[in-house]
This record gives sequence, C-alpha cells and structure tokens, in this order.
Amino acid sequence: MLARAVREVEAAVQRRRVTPAVRTKFQVVALLAREEHARVRREQGSSQAHRAEQLKRLDGIATILAKAAVRDPALLALLAEDAVVSDAARSLKRDMLRTAGIEAAPEETAPTEPAATSVGTERRVVPRSVVSRQLANPFLAPDFSSARSSTVVPRRLADWELLNPLLSSFERAGGGAPACMALPASAAPLRVPGNRELMPHQVQLVAAAAAGHRTFLLADEPGLGKTAQALLAAQAANAYPLLVVVPSVVKTNWAREAGMWTPNRSTTVVHGNGDTVDGFADIVVVNYEVLDRHVGWFGDFGFRGMVVDEAHFIKNRTSQRSQHVLALSERIRSRTVRPLLMALTGTPLINDIEDFRAIWQFLGWIDETEPLAELMDSLEETGLTPADPGFYSAARKCVIDLGIVRRRKVDVAADIPARRTADLPVELDEKVGRSIRSAERDLARRLVSQYETALVSRRSGVGQGIDHDLVRRVATWEQKNASTTTGENVFSMMRRIGQAKAGLAADYATQLARSAGKVVFFAKHVDVMDVAEEAFARQGMRFSSIRGGQTPSTRQKNIDAFMNDPDVAIAVCSLTAAGVGLNLQVASNIVLAELSWTDAEQTQAIDRSHRIGQTEPVTAWRIIAAQTIDSRIAELIDRKAGLAARALDGSDEEVWSSADVQHEALVALLTDALSALSQERGVSQSGH
Repeated sequence: MLARAVREVEAAVQRRRVTPAVRTKFQVVALLAREEHARVRREQGSSQAHRAEQLKRLDGIATILAKAAVRDPALLALLAEDAVVSDAARSLKRDMLRTAGIEAAPEETAPTEPAATSVGTERRVVPRSVVSRQLANPFLAPDFSSARSSTVVPRRLADWELLNPLLSSFERAGGGAPACMALPASAAPLRVPGNRELMPHQVQLVAAAAAGHRTFLLADEPGLGKTAQALLAAQAANAYPLLVVVPSVVKTNWAREAGMWTPNRSTTVVHGNGDTVDGFADIVVVNYEVLDRHVGWFGDFGFRGMVVDEAHFIKNRTSQRSQHVLALSERIRSRTVRPLLMALTGTPLINDIEDFRAIWQFLGWIDETEPLAELMDSLEETGLTPADPGFYSAARKCVIDLGIVRRRKVDVAADIPARRTADLPVELDEKVGRSIRSAERDLARRLVSQYETALVSRRSGVGQGIDHDLVRRVATWEQKNASTTTGENVFSMMRRIGQAKAGLAADYATQLARSAGKVVFFAKHVDVMDVAEEAFARQGMRFSSIRGGQTPSTRQKNIDAFMNDPDVAIAVCSLTAAGVGLNLQVASNIVLAELSWTDAEQTQAIDRSHRIGQTEPVTAWRIIAAQTIDSRIAELIDRKAGLAARALDGSDEEVWSSADVQHEALVALLTDALSALSQERGVSQSGH
C-alpha cells in the first residue's frame, strides 16, 4: 500500500502537479514508513531474513520520498521531526491504516464530536499563510480599544417586550408601506474598472455606504446585482479585510465578481482546511459548509467587514452555521469601530418574518432578548410604546432606516435589460472534478498523438511552431470518428460535466424559487433532469417535469400545473423537448444547467419565459463548471453569437452550427496542449 501511494506522489512531482492533497499524501507516507521501519526492527516473531526484506522495501520507499523532495524542496519541511501534522493528514493516515487492516493507536483515533459543537469551541485549523501574515507584521493585529460598546442604557422602554412587536410591525404593514430605507436620491455616476456601468439603484446603495451607513439588509430581487453592490460598498467603506460567507454553489462566482468589480483588492477562497489560503488577501470568501473549521482564526483576523450571502441560510438560530455566523459578527462588532455588515437575501420581507431575528442579530440591531443601542435610541425618539396605536408603523420605519434595502425588478425595470444571461461558475466536487479534468487531459493527449503522427508523415513544408492548418484537420478527424474512438470525446465529456453540475444547479434553482418565485430549469440529458428532480424532492420543492416521451395530455397537465398551481415552484424541462413551443411566462428566472451547442438553442429556451405576457425582466442563469472545457465552450458560444449578430445585423438566422462550436472547442484544446508541450520541452532542453 505504501509503495503504491509513494509512486502516486512521485508521478505528481514529475508532472509538477504538487497539490495540497499530494503534499498531505507525501507526509503521511513518510510518517507511516518511519513508524513501520521502527516496528519491523522491534519485531521478534519473524526471521532475520524477513525483517531484512521488509526494511529493504521501506528503504526503497524512503529513497523515492527523498528524490521527490529534491525535485520539490517545499516537501522537505514535511520530513522534519517537528513538522505540523494537519487534520487532513491525520485523517488520511487513519484511512490508510484501516485499508491495511491495522487498528489505529488510541491517539490516532478521530475524536467523537457531539451532535452540536459549542461555538466557543474553536477547532480547528489555522492556514500557514495566516500564521505567516501575523509573523510578517505584528502591527497587523487589530486595535480593539476604541470599538463602540453596544450596551443598552435602560430608559422609558426598558421594561417593555419589544422584539415581538417589532416583528409584528412588518406583518401589520399595509400594501403601500415603504420597504426600503432612504437612499441618496441622485448619486454621482461611479467609475468601475473595465468600463463597467452600475445601474442607478446600485449606485444609490454604494453612495449610502460612502456616506457612512454601515449595516444593510440588502433584499433586492435576484438579478439586481447584490454581489456587485456588496463588493463596492465594502470598497466605499474601506471595510478590509472583508469576510464573505456564501453557499458553496456561488463561492467561485464571488471570487470572479470580486476580481471584476474590485480588481485592486486581492481575493482568496477558503477550500477545506485552507491549505491554499492567501493570508494577506483583502477579501476572504468561505462557504457555510467549512466555516466551522475556521471560526478560530477568523475571529482574530481583524476583519472590518462581513457579508453573508443568501442570509436566509442562518434563519435557524440553533444550527451550527447560524451560531458561527452570529459569533463572528459579535466579535467583529465588539472589536472594530463601525464595521460594515451586510446580509444579502432575495426573500421578501413579508414572508416568515420570524426568520429575520437571526439576520437582525447578525447586523447588530438586536440580541437574543431586546433591541441594541442604535435601534433602542430610534424607538425612544418616537415617544411611543407598544400600547400606542401608532407604534407599529413607527417601529417598522425605525428598523427599515437601520438599513433594509428592497427593490423589485419591476421598480427598476428602466435600469435593467428586458432579458439578460448571467454566468454562474461553480466548483465541481473534488473527486468528480479531478476525474473530469483527467479525462480532458486524456483527450488532449490523444489529439496531440494524432497531430504528431500526421506531422511526422508529412514529406515537406514542416516548419517551426504549431501547424494550425493541421490542428484543424486533426479536430475534424476527431469529430468524424468520435462515435468509434475508444475513450472520452467532447460529447461524453460534456455529458459527464452536466451530471456533475446537476446537483449544484438544482440547489441554485431552489434558492431562486424560495426567494423570487417560479423557476424554469433546463437540461439537455435525461439523467441530469433525474438528478435535479431527486434533489428538488429531497428539499421539499414541488416541480413539473416536461420532457420527451410524454403523451400530449401528460405534457399539458404538467405545463398547466406549473402555470396555475402556486405550490409548483419549478418546471424541469428538456432543452430539446421543451425548448420551443411552450409559454412559461409565469417565471422570470431560468436556470440553464447544461450548455447548448448554439446560442440559438439557448435563446429559444430563454424565450419560453421572455415572451408576450411576461411582466418582468427575465434573467437566465447559466451554470458553468469552472476549470473545465465547459468554460471554454461557453466562451465560444458567446463569441459565435456576437459574430452572428454583427454579420446579420440583428437577424435571427443561424449562421454558426453546433458542429462549428464542437470543432472550435477541439481546436482550442489541441492548441493549448501543443503550446504547453512546446513550453515544457523548451524548459527541459534549457535545463540540459
């Protein structure tokens, strides 16, 4: 087992693919080899020849480890006697021992965690780069001495129970009651890098942050750019370092948006134990699922701002995720002068008003039992008590003025396009992602082999560099022979990527349905639809299924259920069977779980909702698998669509076929592989 593991490490080092997982495996092999070496030398029940054979094999493993460390000197530190053994390494070590049929020593046994770990128990992990940050400049430690106290001074309303009346004030509000704080009426246009233009409603919120407002419950409907508003508000408030807590499905998108809107600020994303975290970054993005591992160093990092995306995730105040978020917020508020705190959610204010207790607590407006200083001051100024008729409308306004911002698409329709497509990059599950990227490399190697074989057989005209004409010929051969070729092809890879994205796309569709109403979910393959429907069923979301093979009566019954039944939140549609001929204008949000091969097919799907009878702007959310061929194909589709629009001056005629996109994807894949191979050979030759 050790021999097999060390060969995997050796291969990764030779390919210069030394990831955190490889480093962990390197350290675990070294630890186990060291322990096994000591055990064999102590063993009395075996012959001397057997012990010598075992020691010889262990010495061979040690030799491979040493050679790997020479190739990558960063691995040397893991061989030191006092090297830190991470939680991931301990876990892998236990797994390897278990696989070998060896019972772990008591100190190696994973501790049993209670069902609900106390928030005060800070487990956990501290990324090395964070330690480096602290050691590099001790003056980076935050100064907590001037932070504002939130102690409430007892006054007129001290003996009144106020939280339930405050919540009730939203339920009692009439239809015309305002749901948004006063924002700057005419803010100056904001210059954004890359010639990007903010919509007026976005500029207003950023201007409020620039003017000194520091707490926001940003409840704009989906599609109105809450992410950009939060990032630019943090920049206006100079709220760095900034902690951003998000669902895993949008973690990659937040990092990308941060690079777009605030490119002058560095961003790091926390994955797993944080081995790749940049401790010097201005913006730290973490998903709810791994927050518990990092609350310890987060609390001491000196954050001056915190954003919680999809804030309805913390509505259950007894859950660990909610407790961690609230504990971090309290720590930031108690140690930082006027931090920026933003809760982002598209959930309408009138629904499940009790859920806002946790959000208000995160923002520092209330604690477990009563309003805190700023809100209490506002309530005192009204001169009213819960016994007075005018208290509820006045109390509601007091809460809204603390920072509730709610705009609907129809209210700012003049500011946004009638139809738009927004890309949402997602990270695939680690194991699945590795498998898909490995298959992509195999496909690239096959294309390179075909290219080099053809290049050798040519009699003349062979020059330096990449022969782009030959690259296109190889891509054409691959297209023609895709059905008979052994191994992955571009079609099977896109199907695998669709299957891997299905659960993530379904999660996002569920979020949209709960916050913005009905959603149309499109997929190309039946198995992707099946995975999505299983996910919706688990989450208690009612859906209609519109796919090929249904009888006309069944199909119409499912369409009618989606259109007319308010409890049917999602229509799961086949891109080919439901992409044309349907009226689904009851929904203004569309999730495209798989890429079309042409822009026309994608547009046809969007037009199921963007049609006569639609009263709101339509947003199509295109789910893209980051760091895979999925991203390149999305770019190709968009580029072809732009060329077609310019060539035809707005005509709907299709000039680029699906075969063109497939061909261009193969050309790009082969060209990149040849460029990388050429560079690698150049480095190798210069080394000799």
